[in-house]
Amino acid sequence: MTDNQKPTKHRLINYSKHFVKEIIPVTIGVLIALAIGNWNQNNKDQNYVSEMLKLIDSELNVTKYSIEDVIPMQKSLIDTLQKYSKNKDITIMQNILKVGGVNIASIKTNAWNAISNSKLELVDYETISLLSDISEGKEILKNKSNTLVNFVNQNLNETNTDKKEILILYLQDIIGTQKSIQENIETLKRKKIY
Repeated sequence: MTDNQKPTKHRLINYSKHFVKEIIPVTIGVLIALAIGNWNQNNKDQNYVSEMLKLIDSELNVTKYSIEDVIPMQKSLIDTLQKYSKNKDITIMQNILKVGGVNIASIKTNAWNAISNSKLELVDYETISLLSDISEGKEILKNKSNTLVNFVNQNLNETNTDKKEILILYLQDIIGTQKSIQENIETLKRKKIY
């Protein structure tokens, strides 16, 4: 080895040692910062999901009570329609007025809609499935309610037995949908989603 090669080799080794001493702490610092950042984000996500699940639970309670309140009214209308189904002097409108109108349960899904558009991956599949079924049930109930309202509006002055029986079928169908939603709510309540 020549004299010129020794200092270059020596300088390269010193430079490598210095580089390793500098890069390792920086790398460890970056990794620690990333781990802390991920931990903070996971913590925020879990808190968000927890709060949203509490809101969903509150909405499910409101929906459950709404269904429980409405079904007896709907059954009362069915009973009234059955009682007066053959009476040609009493119109569909008079039957409806006897029980205070046609009522449909209010299904609350605002919190579910919010979480399903943002942090869905943080919720377990069974909960997602049940909440999706409730949301879908809400849409089905809305369509059935619109059909019912259209039928009632077109037949308010009808006294025909057949029309009253068709209205009874519409109401029974709506009750079935509400009960299905209620069953999904009860399953979620037993699961304790939050």
